[in-house]
Amino acid sequence: MDHGADVAVMESHWGGGVSPFAATWQKTMMWIFIITDGLLFSGLLCGYAFLRTTSASVAAWPDRSEVFKIWFIALMTFILITSSMFMGTAVTAARLGDRKKVKLNLALTIVGGLAFLACQAIEWTHLIEGGLTLTSGKYEHLVFAPQFGASFFILTGFHGSHVVSGLTILTITLIRYLMGKTPAQGVEMAGLYWHFVDLVWVFIFTLFYLI
Repeated sequence: MDHGADVAVMESHWGGGVSPFAATWQKTMMWIFIITDGLLFSGLLCGYAFLRTTSASVAAWPDRSEVFKIWFIALMTFILITSSMFMGTAVTAARLGDRKKVKLNLALTIVGGLAFLACQAIEWTHLIEGGLTLTSGKYEHLVFAPQFGASFFILTGFHGSHVVSGLTILTITLIRYLMGKTPAQGVEMAGLYWHFVDLVWVFIFTLFYLI
């Protein structure tokens, strides 16, 4: 066994200049950002759980089926998951060099994101018209803990801002790809962020709307 060769191999991997798992620095930075942003969303969801469990009584927290149209929220979730599928197809096509498929699926991903935001705008408008705000404890004939409205608008609003950011990134990526300035890795970076936004919504949908 050549001990000197083993030392050389160790130095080549741990002596600096080698990225983790052979990932590029761009991908490494994106994963660091996603992890830190994921921790922020985790904190918001934990805060929501704390507010809900420390309410005066179970009755103080409304039954979500009385406030939301669950089928409409499920439709929003379906739209976002479908857009994530289009994004995955675009990333694969970019690796294979299929420019036509990349452009089509990036455009479809953007359309899906815009449709999600439109549905969210409809939902917010309906709830605000019914009396639900950041500080109010009522919606139509229902009266409940005011923390519910604060939790709803902060969670969905913060996620919505990420959808807007994602759409901005996707639009810039598509334009630059059409100009021949975005490589396959650029499409993959945009895809990582979009998949993260979709995954966060699945957690919000499950923990806030369903449970």
